[in-house]
This record gives sequence, C-alpha cells and structure tokens, in this order.
Amino acid sequence: MSAEIVVSDKDIIDGYTTDFRKKYRGESPALLRPRSTEEVASIVKLCNKHKVALVPVGGNTGYCGGATPDESGQQLLISLQRMNKIREVDTDNLSVTVDAGCILSEIHGAVERESLMFPLSLGSQQSCQIGGNISTNAGGVSAVRYGITRDLVLGLEIVLPDGQILSNLSPLRKDNRGYALHQLLIGAEGSLGIVTGASLRLFLPPVNRVTAFLAISRVDDLMPLLAKAQQYTGEAVTSFEYISGASLDMLLASKPEWRRLVQSPSKHFVLIEAATSSPVLAMDEAIEAFFEDGMSEEMILDGVIATSEQQRQDFWNLREHIPEGEVLNGGSVKHDISVRISDMARFIALGTELVDRYGQGARLSVYGHVGDGNVHFNILAPEGVKAPAFLEEVSAEVSPCIYDLVAKLDGSFSAEYGLGQDNLWLDQNYGDPVKRHLMGTIKNVLDPKEVMNPGKVVGSQICARS
Repeated sequence: MSAEIVVSDKDIIDGYTTDFRKKYRGESPALLRPRSTEEVASIVKLCNKHKVALVPVGGNTGYCGGATPDESGQQLLISLQRMNKIREVDTDNLSVTVDAGCILSEIHGAVERESLMFPLSLGSQQSCQIGGNISTNAGGVSAVRYGITRDLVLGLEIVLPDGQILSNLSPLRKDNRGYALHQLLIGAEGSLGIVTGASLRLFLPPVNRVTAFLAISRVDDLMPLLAKAQQYTGEAVTSFEYISGASLDMLLASKPEWRRLVQSPSKHFVLIEAATSSPVLAMDEAIEAFFEDGMSEEMILDGVIATSEQQRQDFWNLREHIPEGEVLNGGSVKHDISVRISDMARFIALGTELVDRYGQGARLSVYGHVGDGNVHFNILAPEGVKAPAFLEEVSAEVSPCIYDLVAKLDGSFSAEYGLGQDNLWLDQNYGDPVKRHLMGTIKNVLDPKEVMNPGKVVGSQICARS
C-alpha cells in the first residue's frame, strides 16, 4: 500500500481515536487516506482477506462513538478527507454529485454559486463530511420543510465489505428497479460498507425569508402555533425550533456579552423561519399576520422579527449555542428522543414531572425541532455540585424512566444521533427484537468477517446469534 495513503504519525491518529464527547477512547496503528473509490475498494479487499477491521472516520462530530476504534489497537482507521471533489452540478435536474469526503459547507458553497441550495443545515457543517452525514442519517434544523438526510439522497456509490463497488449514483427521482439497496447504507454508520460518493437533491434558494424569535405562553401552544404558521405561510415554514427558558438562561448567564432577544418573561421560546423562492409572495406579511393571530389568542407573549441578515444570524446563534451552554454548566445527560409531533408537548410536560419528582436540584435543558418531533431533553447537575458523580446517578436512576415514557408514547430513544456504540444498550432494552434480528442477519450476509466498523449499530453478539 502506498506510503501516501498510510499515516502512522501518532499525533495525527490520536485526533481520531477519541470521540467528540470524549466518552470513548481507542487505539489504532494507522490512518488510511485513499484518494479514489478504487483505492478504497483495494483497501477493503485487503482487509477482508486478512480479517482486519476498518473504522470509517469523518469530521468526528458524532455523539455516539460510532467512529471511534476499540482499545485493541488492531483496528485501522480510514478517512475519505482527500476525496473531496464536487463531481457534477446538474442545474436542470436540481442535483449535485459529490465525493463522500466533501465538507457540508463546501457543498453549500458550490451549489450556491449555481444559484441553487442544498438544505441540510447542521451546527457542525464547517467540519462534518457528507459521507458521515449520510452514514448517520443526520437531521438538521430544516427537516420540517425538506426532510432529513435520507430524504435528500438520490443515489450512492458504496464500497461493500468484500471490496465490490456498488455504483448507484444516477440522480433519478423515479427508479423502481427492485430493492433500493443504497437506502440500507443511510444510517448504517459504516457497518455495511463505505459510502464514497453521493447524488443529492437540490432546491431553488429562498429569495424571500422571514425569521422571528417568539416568547410563547405554554408548551401546549407549540402545535397550534406550528399549524397556524404553516397555514399563514402556505406550508413554507423551514424551521420551527423550541428553546426552554431554562436553556436560554443558562447560555446567557455563561455569555454575558450576548443579549436577550425578547424582554417579556417566559419559560418557552420559539425560533421560526419561513422562506420561499418566489419573488412575488409576501412572506413578511404572512408572518406578521401569524404573529398578530397568535398574540390575539394569547399564545404569543412577545416577539421580534429579524430586519437584517445580521439579526437573523444573531437569532440562530442563540439556538445553535444552546449545547455549549450545557457544556459551560458542567455538561449534561443527553436524551435525543422523538415522539409524534402531536405528543411533543405532552412528553415535555411528563418528562419534566419525572425530573421534578427526582429532585436533588437537577436542572433541565430542553430544546428541539418541533416540526419533526425531535426533543433534546437534557439533565444537568445543580450549580455548585460536582457534575460527574451527579450525572452518573441521573443516568442510572432518571434516564430509564425517561426512556420508559418514550416507549409508552411509541417514540424513539435515538431521533438523530444514531446507535454507534453508546446506544446499543438502549436498542437491546427498547428496540424491536425482530428488527434487531434482521439487522444482524443483513450484517452477517454482507460482512460475515465483521470487517466494517465492528461493534457499532449491530453488536457482535447479535451478529453471532443471527
């Protein structure tokens, strides 16, 4: 194997052996950096022949340890960072074909130069790679309008565990020739093969966009307000983000240089954005009418509509830094859950009751994507209390109760983070055993030697039983 591909510098390798949350740390003898799909295939064939495990790594922004090697020091890392070309932008077909190592923000820039838009938007978009977004089925803040990553993928190029190349890159909207095999790789976290290229859906960019930050009366008003916003804008809402007052207070207390956007006291806030590519539709009038209607029914207490792009960025800056506020307050026990949109307010209320009953001064940070039912329901230690011990106790005593509640509401314990290695125990306790068996069967058929990212998504013991 070429010396240009193999990196053995420990300082470089160490940048990939600890996960983003610093919860998992492994060892690896080398980082492989291929330059083409053919080189990826050669590497995978060689590893398959010698039963050497491969762990695909991207921007290392995942939350579940899905791209971290184990402690054996035997697993090789493979990064597609050198495969970062925009292969084609088809403006008439509204599609772009890219290498999997492309940084998400660079895809945004490439299609914007063609007066188009790729709507997947993430806080980590300056560093995350599209291959990782696909492998984790990333969500983002625009799912209410455009869907999640799975909805934006038209085709994939994949290197399978035996080194074969499955090329299904044609960016067709309709293709009913049997199984949609590329869909298996979306959300598989590199456990069934390595995504090396992708064809993605594009959209016309908004020319008329309105963003508002609202203080609302009750969490029960979230769904009626979303319905009103969709009605007034003609279903042009692209984001409808909930932020609890406690989450906002924690962030602002840690960032005194930042200002509060609305002065009315409230426990609940909403960041709403609506956009259209039409130059004649009056989106500002639609949002103003929605605002007045919400105020008249006492659902909206106060609010401000962005009057400039800088002000819009200020609104989003607050929302995107809510997780940082948790870190600055000692970290949190995270619960990345989803329920039916109609059950979201109920879950928040019942979950809050669970934490209140636990007591001990536990603090809640709740925020999420209302339009797709995804709630980040996170618990922090009280001020002045040593966080690690407290959070460990919360994980043991409170988290199971929260996950029981999610199960009763027929929700998901992993809305957008994936399984990785961190959530395998949740899948064992709350996942569908038939689905788990089928996943193990598929893994065994495609990767009988467990070369691809072993111990992630589908545990080794599950594979052995299947």
